Amino acid sequence: MRRLSGLIAGLIVLLAAGPGLARGTPESFADLAEQLMPAVVNIATSQLMQQSDMPEMPQFPEGSPFKEFFEEFFNQQRQRNGEEPTRRATSLGSGFIIDAAGYVVTNNHVIAEADEIKVVLNDDTELKAEVVGRDPKTDLALLKVESEKSLPFVSFGDSDTVRVGDWVLAIGNPFGFGNTVTAGIISARSRDLDAGPYDDFLQTDAPINRGNSGGPLFNLDGKVIGINTAIFSPSGGSVGIGFATPARLAEHVIGQLRQSGRVQRGWLGVRIQSVDEDIAEGFGLSEPTGALVASVTAGGPAEQAGIVAGDVIVSFDGKPIPTMRMLPRVVAETDVGKAVKVEIVRQGERLTFDVTLGEMPADDELAALEAGPEVAPSAPQAVEALGMTLGDLTEEAKAQYGLDPGATGAVVTAVDPNSAAAAAAIAEGDLIMDVQQRRIAVAADVARIVDEAKAGAAKKIVVLVDRAGDRRFVALDADVP
Repeated sequence: MRRLSGLIAGLIVLLAAGPGLARGTPESFADLAEQLMPAVVNIATSQLMQQSDMPEMPQFPEGSPFKEFFEEFFNQQRQRNGEEPTRRATSLGSGFIIDAAGYVVTNNHVIAEADEIKVVLNDDTELKAEVVGRDPKTDLALLKVESEKSLPFVSFGDSDTVRVGDWVLAIGNPFGFGNTVTAGIISARSRDLDAGPYDDFLQTDAPINRGNSGGPLFNLDGKVIGINTAIFSPSGGSVGIGFATPARLAEHVIGQLRQSGRVQRGWLGVRIQSVDEDIAEGFGLSEPTGALVASVTAGGPAEQAGIVAGDVIVSFDGKPIPTMRMLPRVVAETDVGKAVKVEIVRQGERLTFDVTLGEMPADDELAALEAGPEVAPSAPQAVEALGMTLGDLTEEAKAQYGLDPGATGAVVTAVDPNSAAAAAAIAEGDLIMDVQQRRIAVAADVARIVDEAKAGAAKKIVVLVDRAGDRRFVALDADVP
């Protein structure tokens, strides 16, 4: 009976471990924490603030002795040395050393606007830090400190292999208390917080609080698989929902910052949107997948390769693109100048284009590139289609609706409130640029293409709408007036 009990207990352990799992619940994180904590640092920053940034003088009733006292105090401050008084604002965050030479990773928001940055080691040694480079788009920064001794460091791991449910450790400086260790699991992957175009956060329930920003998230092999960046908290404290930038993205950015102090990102030269079920039906796609090209930048890599608005990108450089969100990240992480294959779906046909990536321009340069060429005015003509009244783009129409001189398409001059167009939030002043992936030159083109689509028993008619430069495809019900 004793032998049988032992066999049953062993079987239960094996079943609990599950197929393919390398380890069960650890008895303790102490050894791992002791190994990793010396490489995790506190980041202390300070910034000089002008008097105008200081609090206003408190308001007191007339005759109050406090009013006289504070007026005298504030006047003395303003007059001292003939200069506007200043104060020094301080903030705290976390970071980690990635090289014995003293390179330190943290969040950009931890050191943004700082006049002075200090790195505090686990043994309380303070070292002055210099900024090697920053990348606001991913909220990452690289610092450098000088030390007479070789510094402990940690390495990045493979965040792509992290699974929901894996154990993780977070080490950081919550509320300025100093290095603190918390444990939890990966709760979710690929979270989009609308923090930037490259959002792909790991979510964890390991307690993360203010001051943990910039600190590492470790796997049980002691590798950094994420940089703790944000929390969701109605109260300001941890509620078990923290977010970390994955190491895959961070390692690529940090490597460029270390090499050149700046980040070069691949650029395709397209604006994209999601493919929903209605658009998929309108385009004849079997399922809503890929990234729909809403517009193509003139002279950009995509246009040079032959990609046009209305194409649905389903693969980039051999990587499937199941959702719109994936494309900007994959393109940004691809080397500038690399020749890649881009697979698209155009009017039901799969095509592959060879594209040589450019470098992502600065925002102001990109805005200039996206300005379209001027076109000759056309004779005015008003038509009705899908509940819209449309007019040609005359110079008068452009002036009336504040449209760009180089705008093309047909302008919406009125919308039936009971129409499919109204249901899709199309409004007066919008431009209709494409219908069923066919370019619109004059208003009559819209009515003609709509009639052809209805004759072909189309259930959805997809139009490209431009509103003040923001372009999106909308699928309208063909049977609704």
